[in-house]
Amino acid sequence: MKYFATLLANDVAAMDLSLEISQNILTTNNVWMMLSTALVFIMHLGFAGVEAGFGQAKNTVNILFKNTVTPIIGIISYAAIGFYLMYPGFETPGWLSFDFAGWNMFWFSPASADVSSAYADGGYTYWTDFLFQAMFAATAATIVSGAIAERVKLGAYLVFTLFFVGIVYPLIGSWKWGGGALDAMGFYDFAGSTLVHSVGGWGALAGVILVGPRIGKYVNGKIVEKPGASVPLAVIGVFLLWLGWFGFNGGSVLSADPGLVSFVLVTTSLAACAGGLGGFLTAYFAFKRLDLGMVLNGILAGLVAITAGADVINPGSAVLVGLIGGVLVVLSAILLDKFHLDDVVGAVSVHLTCGVWGTLAVGIFSTNPEHTLLTQLIGVAICGVTAFTAAFVIFFVLKKTVGIRVSEEHERTGLDSHEHGIRGYTIVYDE
Repeated sequence: MKYFATLLANDVAAMDLSLEISQNILTTNNVWMMLSTALVFIMHLGFAGVEAGFGQAKNTVNILFKNTVTPIIGIISYAAIGFYLMYPGFETPGWLSFDFAGWNMFWFSPASADVSSAYADGGYTYWTDFLFQAMFAATAATIVSGAIAERVKLGAYLVFTLFFVGIVYPLIGSWKWGGGALDAMGFYDFAGSTLVHSVGGWGALAGVILVGPRIGKYVNGKIVEKPGASVPLAVIGVFLLWLGWFGFNGGSVLSADPGLVSFVLVTTSLAACAGGLGGFLTAYFAFKRLDLGMVLNGILAGLVAITAGADVINPGSAVLVGLIGGVLVVLSAILLDKFHLDDVVGAVSVHLTCGVWGTLAVGIFSTNPEHTLLTQLIGVAICGVTAFTAAFVIFFVLKKTVGIRVSEEHERTGLDSHEHGIRGYTIVYDE
């Protein structure tokens, strides 16, 4: 009898230890995911720095206002509808679904409700997942902001953001990350080269086309440079974005798995470095100068490019993916200027061009033989047509109704004084 009692006590102790380990794993995963959420959140400050740095001083407040309001609208609209549209729980993978049960659970569950520990296979809580995904959603809209800066009406941009983040982005995301048709097809996008970056890039391209170039940007076939307000601010913004990418890609592991997280952070950093080098060299041969702006965009290009396959592309290939991204971002910027498509910060070149390249690179360099170039190409095409068409329609309707461009007078004198009543840079002299 004593023998069986000892066995029973050992079994109970083992069960207690197992529960303790499971709880510790849940806590560890959840802490890492919350930290990743914070890192992705800080990327909004990075975007603000890049846009305000590359934009003209007379529009600084307007740019910062948009970058402040964008995550506010993005998170609220994602909570209102986007989250349940993006993760509807497809029983049969398809193109459209909505999780009504999830909507009810989100808005009416108390903090004590048992909706956390069983979520994502016990990896982290339901609430952490929402916030992490909401940061991604707001990022897609911020990409558009920089491309059409300095001439777009603030109200029109905010309405666009509401629809783009609330409906368009989560719908496309559901096709892969929500278990929809692209996922069933075998399309792969680890952290969003297509689902976040090129979707935002397609939106930016639609905006640039319909809003038109800034006054005086293209004169008699020549490109007129419009100096940014603060090069140091742009540099700070890029490094903040690079820092945030550790959460963007590292958090997309969806756990604190030490091996995979560290692997992803290595490929991410190597691609960023290679992208900066690619931008540096290509700009030197193209412009015969040491172009800091292209080095900065090259870093972002490498980061965007590796995002789709950071977990399945080995470090050696990651360098090549980033390097090609850095080359492409310069060539893309040159091509856009040839077509008089005025992108203030290079958002289309960074996020669309390199987002497409990075997604296709999965089909070329992935260590998983199930990832094919043809499937990646089909996925890119479907997402691209949907995102561009939706963004174009939203901007077009706004253009024909409330208008999307400020007056010529306001654009020439600066949006800060007309729309906000203050300037971003003010020197006060004591009398």
